[in-house]
Amino acid sequence: MRYEQQARHFAEQGFAVFEGALAGDTLALLRDECDAFVAREDARMDTLGVDTIGISHRGKRYFANECQRVAPALRTMLFSETMADVCRATLGDTAYFFFDQYVVKGPEGGLPFSWHQDSGYVVGNGGPPDHAPYVTCWCPLDDATVANGTVRLMPGSHRNGILPHSRQPGSNDLVGAPAEAEGIVIEAKAGDIVAFSSLTLHATGANTTDRPRRVYLAQYTPEAMLDPGTKQLRRNAIALLHQGRQVTFG
Repeated sequence: MRYEQQARHFAEQGFAVFEGALAGDTLALLRDECDAFVAREDARMDTLGVDTIGISHRGKRYFANECQRVAPALRTMLFSETMADVCRATLGDTAYFFFDQYVVKGPEGGLPFSWHQDSGYVVGNGGPPDHAPYVTCWCPLDDATVANGTVRLMPGSHRNGILPHSRQPGSNDLVGAPAEAEGIVIEAKAGDIVAFSSLTLHATGANTTDRPRRVYLAQYTPEAMLDPGTKQLRRNAIALLHQGRQVTFG
């Protein structure tokens, strides 16, 4: 299997880095689409007459969701051989595309993001508390450094199940660990993929540089996720891998 070393590290530590996995036209596409989605979020705020929608804050921090539904070209990355290989190394032989999102920190004061688990956000926003852990692929479109708010992770925290999260006034963040909690800093190059379990605690710092810090985030689940009660599909469940074989292509 490709990425055997990353597969072992993911199982043991709850994360793995796939260096230089995205490049050329793919990286250019992700960057080009990013600016349009930030503009979309500003337009949504203009329409509502607000500067905050959920955990997005104008000029400081943006979370633009379900991008591939609006920009189908993104599916060439989401359903690529590269992402199939990453999913084999992290999830195994079955993988469904679940969710995508641009996460952008504005320059000179882009807000940090509190310690949390992605599964904590699923539960905190009304999703099933018993869902199977999934994988988040954190893909920096600019070199991610301490100065511009790169990701921090708590190795091994994926073994602790879904932790209680509380909503933080002001930022609207869901918080699963104290701000002073220790972790490790991952400085990643543009085109790297930092993959971590939805149970792995992670956080990001403030952007103190004069340029935006852009990330494209793609998530894959080992099974379709259904909302409790209604049993309706939550987000997406488009098969990428079945019995180890890639079945959907971008």
